Parts: sequence; C-alpha cells; structure tokens
Amino acid sequence: MRVIRPVVVGATHRTTMFEIFFDLVFVFALTRVIAFMAQPPTALLTLAQGLLLLLLLLYSWGPYTWVGNLVRADLGLVRGATLVAMAAIFVAALVLPDAWRQGPGLIDAPLALALAYVVVRAVQLVILAWVSVTIPSLRPTLRYFSVPVALAWFPLVGGALLGGTAQTALWTAALLVDIGGARLASTFHPWQLRSVDHFTERYGLVLIIALGESLISAGAGPRTMAPVGAAVAAALLGLVSTVCLWWLYFDRLAGAAREAVSDVPPDRRADVAGDAYGIGHTPLIVGAIYFALGIEEVIARLSADPSDTGPLGWEAAGALYGGVTVYLLSRLVLRRLTVRAVHPAQVVAALLPLALLPVGRTLAPLAALAVLTVLLIAVTWNERRFDRRDERADPARATRP
Repeated sequence: MRVIRPVVVGATHRTTMFEIFFDLVFVFALTRVIAFMAQPPTALLTLAQGLLLLLLLLYSWGPYTWVGNLVRADLGLVRGATLVAMAAIFVAALVLPDAWRQGPGLIDAPLALALAYVVVRAVQLVILAWVSVTIPSLRPTLRYFSVPVALAWFPLVGGALLGGTAQTALWTAALLVDIGGARLASTFHPWQLRSVDHFTERYGLVLIIALGESLISAGAGPRTMAPVGAAVAAALLGLVSTVCLWWLYFDRLAGAAREAVSDVPPDRRADVAGDAYGIGHTPLIVGAIYFALGIEEVIARLSADPSDTGPLGWEAAGALYGGVTVYLLSRLVLRRLTVRAVHPAQVVAALLPLALLPVGRTLAPLAALAVLTVLLIAVTWNERRFDRRDERADPARATRP
C-alpha cells in the first residue's frame, strides 16, 4: 500500500473547511466550561476551576494551528488523526460540567476528561512525528516539545483519581508543566510559520465563535418567556456589548496585527507570532467566555424574576466585568507584541471595567449590564474618534478576520 505523505503548505495557505469544523467542536468544549461554571452555587472557586479548564483546552488546541500551518490538515493521515482528536474533544466536552464530580464507575467524569486530554495531546505528537518525516527540520522542535507534554499527563491523571483539592492542585501543576515546558522548548527550537494569513485567521475564527457564544447566552433566557420585559432588554444589551468587543478586535486590530507579523523577518516570524497569539490572543478568548457566562447569569436571574432588583453579586459581576477587563487588556498585549505601541488612554479604558466591578456587583442585574454596555460603547467611540493608530493601509486585507 502506498504511503501518502503530508502535503506541505505554502505562504498563501488559508484555513480549510475541515479546520473550521475542528474549531467548532473545540469551541463547543469551551462553551461546556460555561455550563460547569454556571452550576449553582456559582462560587469564586468554581470560576477559578473554570479558568483552569479553559487554559488546558486552549493550550491543547494551539499545536493543531501550527500543524495546519505546516501541512494540509484536511488530507490523508493528518485528517484521520485529527478526527480522532475531535472525538476526544467531544468526549471531554460532554463530561466537562462534572469535571470535579467523582463517580462510582471505573471511569468517572474527571478521569474521562483527563484521558480525553491525553488522547488530544498524544495525537498531536503522532501527527508531528509523521510530519517530521517530510519536514526533517521539525524533529528538534518535536523532541523538546514532547517531553513536557508527556510529563503533564501524570499529574493530570493523578489529580483525576484523587479528586477535590488535590485535583485542582495537580491539574494546575500539569498546566504549568505543559505551558512552561512547551514555551522553553520553542525558545531553543521555534516552530516554523509558513503562512501568516492561515495562522492569524485560525485564531480569529475561534475568537469570533467564542464571541458568538455571548449571543447564544443572551438568547437563552428570552426563549423561556414572552418576548417582552427585562430579560429581552438584557439580551439586547448583551448584543450591543458583543458588537463592541467584536469591533475593538476585528475592525481595529486584527488586520494591523497580521500585517505587523508579516513584516517581521522570516527567521523571527514564528517567535513573534507565537508570543503575540499565544500570550496576547489566547486570553481574549478566555475573556469572551467569561463575558458570556456573565450574560447568562444576568439573563437567568431576569428570566426567573423580571422584577429582580437584588444585587448581582461578586461571582456574576466578576465574570461579566472581569471578562471584559481580560478581553481589553489582552487586546493591548496583542497590540504591544505586534503593532508595538500602546497608549495610556487605552490602558485606562481597559482597566475601567475592573474599577467598576465593586459598583457593578451591588447593582441589579439589568443595571449592572447596562453600565458595562455604556462603558464599552464609550471605549469604542473613543477608539474610533480619537485613536486611528490601528488603521490599516490595505482595506482589502482589513476585511479578513
């Protein structure tokens, strides 16, 4: 039987439909983290555990972007292996709401989640090993990268078996080993970046799907009641806020960041892209997910009682205001690592939601969301009217995410 070698991509390669399908399954897993964090009683510990789950998922997805930037992900054995990873991600998504709930069976939810994660990471190593047959220069990177990836499996599985506080501690250790080791490995042997458009497009697509989850959360409440009242008003405020978040990244920064990475000399391009999108862009997705959780909490309160004027509380306000703060600050980190310039007014604007958090948690749900929406409108208006430093010279490229 003839062995089909991986198909190496060129500088003009773009995201394939198969990769978009893969990303949809991945974002489904991210939305299941919302289901985990929204379980009553929502507590700060649950929000922190949700962050741990989000980071584990996001940093397991990143290498698939690099793989698709090296070879066609929709052809041959690479596609077959990626389908196995998709199945593992889907299983992880199904059990995510019970990530810290041990059961009587041989494989309960925490262990199933840990094993699914191991499969996702193991498939990456198999694909990269297969690709290195065609791209021998990838082998040193793979050798360094595979060690921390494999080491992280032990605390991950051990934590799933122990449960409770030990699970939280060991899974945090697994994340630190995974991220820190992979980061160290890429310092000695960077990944190869063949297509800037493909790389930035993949990250942008996942972000816009994550922002779409905010709209899904906004629509969840009104489906359970007549289309009038406070819940619908909150849903519309959620829509306006999401549009602002979309505009601040896709209209203002996405094109400028892509062009800035393209202008970097080829020998440094992979390092710059890895830093900018691994450090700067990934928290954008985290912020969008927490923002969606906050909207869901507001809608749930108003759907249950349209006249609810009780304080929103720390947990829901932390997700809502904190998520926006993480989003805005991450946008500035990405801007600093690509476009290079960050201005004091932008930093102040990014920190305003955090400064208003103590106020927001004392307000009624609808009022808290309204205050945040007005703030985001002001931020976008300020960027559009006074700060044109992110404008792109090439309008044609600006239309792409």
